[in-house]
Amino acid sequence: MGQPLEGIKVIDLSRILAGPLCTMTLADFGAQVLKVESHSGDETRGWMPPVTAQGVSTYYWSVNRNKEAVIADFANAQHRERLRELIQDADVLVENFRPGVLAKFGLDYASLEKLNPRLIYCSISGFGEHQGANFPGFDLLVQAVGGLMSITGEPQGTPSKVGVALVDVLAAQNAVAGILLALRERENSSQGQRVSINLLSSVLAGMTNQSSSTLATGKSPARLGNAHPSIAPYETFKTSDGVVAIAVGNDRQFVALCQQLGQPALAEDPRFSTNTERVAHRTELKTLIEAVTATRDAASWAERLMKAAVPAGKVNSIAEAISFAQELGLDPVAIIEDPTTGLRTTHIASPIGLSRTGAQYRSAPPAHGQHQNLFEDTAHA
Repeated sequence: MGQPLEGIKVIDLSRILAGPLCTMTLADFGAQVLKVESHSGDETRGWMPPVTAQGVSTYYWSVNRNKEAVIADFANAQHRERLRELIQDADVLVENFRPGVLAKFGLDYASLEKLNPRLIYCSISGFGEHQGANFPGFDLLVQAVGGLMSITGEPQGTPSKVGVALVDVLAAQNAVAGILLALRERENSSQGQRVSINLLSSVLAGMTNQSSSTLATGKSPARLGNAHPSIAPYETFKTSDGVVAIAVGNDRQFVALCQQLGQPALAEDPRFSTNTERVAHRTELKTLIEAVTATRDAASWAERLMKAAVPAGKVNSIAEAISFAQELGLDPVAIIEDPTTGLRTTHIASPIGLSRTGAQYRSAPPAHGQHQNLFEDTAHA
């Protein structure tokens, strides 16, 4: 059975995270992805430890499966010509160089549009192509200047980044969506177009309700730790062995929570009888709840509350989270077996589920220049 993107050819000039994650997603669903690297390779090849059992950077490993890898020197005229030949019949090109860099080599959209009018050319930058064109697009920097750090962390603590390069991940997802939209439009127009994604816009859009509240009120939200700006109780609470997350979304769930805590009168207290009042009195409410949750362990509270239809969960480590997903039958781990060596490698599976044409895991992330024969031939030796 064919996959959704079978027959789609992608030239991947990107490196690090946002671009490679985008192209891996396309590859998981059937696209042929050619990863083009310099002689020094994708920077993440050297970002270690940690490493896989094969001695490969886990960072690189996480976003480069199902690809073929070649080496090209943009300063080499023969290499540029061979690359242009490959682009001539490609469907998609993804790049995340600083704006203007690829124009020096005739690999910018204006040049390649003439070569291949059907090309979908996706550019991923940190801050767009205007006044921020030369700003470095590092995730930490964008989390800082984009406002995400200002709402992350404890109220009395310092602003904090999210524990993963989340803005890069958001940008990757936006890039996938933009490319698929452009491919769909091309079916009608037979013309390619440029898809422009930047990290700053991705984080502003990704903050959804926090961004919209700023526009509506003219006030930027403050850090609330694990609490929610509009719902209470909706945060973590101390237990005898750690913390438990309790996410009460309505009055019915709050009544059930109070019953399980052995404090049914809390639901009738005027300070807590409605969500608006609970938000206004969140500090007092948390103190009262923690006086009870501290008497038992997190796992038992999570089990007890979930049985009573109160959303709750123990704060898991990533290893525990993977095991939890397996217990739920979500198949979070994909296994790739090399047909030549029989080597089996493990990967986090695609989160996108399709009932007929789901993700396929054909090959582990390629070694640097592993498929150079696809790039070099006798005519360009």
